[in-house]
Amino acid sequence: MCGLWALLASYPAIGQLRLPRLIGEGMVLQRDTELTLWGWAAGGEAVTVVFSGKKYPTKANADGKWTVKLPPQKTGGPFTMDILATDSITLKNILVGDVWLCSGQSNMVLPMERVKERYAKQIAEAGNPFIRQFLIPTTFDFAHPKDDVTGSWQAATPANVLSFSATAYFFARDLYEKYHMPIGLINASVGGSPAEAWLSGDALKAFPEYLQRTQKFQNAAYTDSIRQTEGAMVKAWYGALRKKDEGMKGVPWYAADLDVAAWPTLQIPGYWTDQGLKDVHGVVWFRKDIEVPASFAGKPAKLLLGRIVDSDSVYVNGTFVGTTGYQYPPRRYTLPDTILKAGKNTIVIRVINTSERGGFITDKPYTLSAGGETLDLKGAWHYKIGAVSDTLAPVTFFQYTPGGLFNGMIAPVTNFAIKGVIWYQGESNTMQAAKYHDVFSAVIADWRKQWKQGDFPFLYVQLANYVPVKSSEKGWPELREAQRKTLRVPNTGMAVTIDIGEWNDLHPLDKEDVGKRLARAAQHFAYHDKKVVYTGPTFLSMRTEGNKVILTFANTGTGLSSKGEALKHFTIAGADKNFVEAQAVIRGGEVVAWSDGVSHPVAVRYGWEDNPQGGNLFNKEGLPASPFRTDDTP
Repeated sequence: MCGLWALLASYPAIGQLRLPRLIGEGMVLQRDTELTLWGWAAGGEAVTVVFSGKKYPTKANADGKWTVKLPPQKTGGPFTMDILATDSITLKNILVGDVWLCSGQSNMVLPMERVKERYAKQIAEAGNPFIRQFLIPTTFDFAHPKDDVTGSWQAATPANVLSFSATAYFFARDLYEKYHMPIGLINASVGGSPAEAWLSGDALKAFPEYLQRTQKFQNAAYTDSIRQTEGAMVKAWYGALRKKDEGMKGVPWYAADLDVAAWPTLQIPGYWTDQGLKDVHGVVWFRKDIEVPASFAGKPAKLLLGRIVDSDSVYVNGTFVGTTGYQYPPRRYTLPDTILKAGKNTIVIRVINTSERGGFITDKPYTLSAGGETLDLKGAWHYKIGAVSDTLAPVTFFQYTPGGLFNGMIAPVTNFAIKGVIWYQGESNTMQAAKYHDVFSAVIADWRKQWKQGDFPFLYVQLANYVPVKSSEKGWPELREAQRKTLRVPNTGMAVTIDIGEWNDLHPLDKEDVGKRLARAAQHFAYHDKKVVYTGPTFLSMRTEGNKVILTFANTGTGLSSKGEALKHFTIAGADKNFVEAQAVIRGGEVVAWSDGVSHPVAVRYGWEDNPQGGNLFNKEGLPASPFRTDDTP
């Protein structure tokens, strides 16, 4: 035994030096500001950071936590950093430039992979080692702030960029092309997340109803019970559905040689509720025989099936080719070169609908293509109900609980210096739009407090146009108005996207223009380029002249523009607040609006709809005016 102890004593002590994952190889450090580095070691252990030829000593506290301050660094790199203690860590390929925190919900999450067809050229050209992303996976905690996240720094290459936030990538690319400095992106965003999920515990004290819910979820036994109950419910629902599905019994309905002549037909795309299948939830099978030219045979092919509500499994000639588990992703299935044959081919889609209306979203691509040729799949498809079920009860999305995402994804990175924040969020708060200004303003104030860097730029995207009807029933106009009012918060900028949404998609594909518009705002607020026109016309004031209302605007650039048409989407009201369509014209740097039926106007609105498609007030720089209202009528 003595010999064993002697042998062990001859080896160096095993150190406890550890770094947070954000401080790792390939990281981008914020230039021109004091930097905080931190990590863990043995209690009381001496730690030295060596960077750019200088040493920065410190000592771990009794709990093993250590921090060290570095003076402001100049743009450049790549550099190497050594962290020395009982053992050592060497970090290579470090850049110094500007670091932007990218947060919000699904439209910030949406990766380049989702828009790869639209931006194939941009992806192929994405070889830029000076643009890097640190992607933080969804993590939440209700009990306390976490001290670390998972992830690693990745440079923009054609392969890596597919996981980059598309909005954030185009934002970074635009800034790099102008300023030629490294850009780091910390991507902390979660699909569907409401603004209150990003508030700290201290900030939640101003919102008692949110705080109360958070405290409820701090009980682990309570949350575990919900998970178990809901998990069992979901498993039972899908299990029962599969057992009842006639299409999975005997000869499966995806078999290539199945006779479906007796099956009725309906049109794809479209909701089946609109075509006679009222209140059908469960499984519906769809089949279509298509004639494939000989030029397709023996070639890989791409099958595009738009978007499907809610989930689908797809078969071609009896072979399973792919599945998608929820309604929002575009259906893109790649077929190997062994699947298609010349002549008749059969496509089968098994659709599961859990609630509301099931079917195929219109104005999306439904095609089969190979070798540069494309077949249109829209039209009549045979269908048959496989199983009918009650609707699937909604489940709890724990990550949406107030404070959870702050604790899991923001708190661990607040020591890491940043240039500012870009934010794309709001869709999940539209049903409580009246509260959004207060909640969102609190997020901005809270994060600035947490980072201790003063009023850093906070740049955000106003909600795009969405849904097919001209209404304000879904709260989108009110939410946009709350976002516009948040411009009162110092050093905030808003990218208006009312012209680039899609009526049938919560996630519009045009992320390049969104990124560019955020980059314009950054040029103004972060890089102090006061000459850049960074946003579209923003309502400033109104006055009346008889039966006309005169509207003035900020951010008119070199002048107002109506895109060559008469102005649309203006409404006007008298004291009765009954808004009617208004005529409107540009007069110099102002807009004049009136209606012959309103003799004494008191209020005007522009773009006050969920989807004011065709709103055409711009400045001559091509940036759209934000929707607005001059009144505050609920």
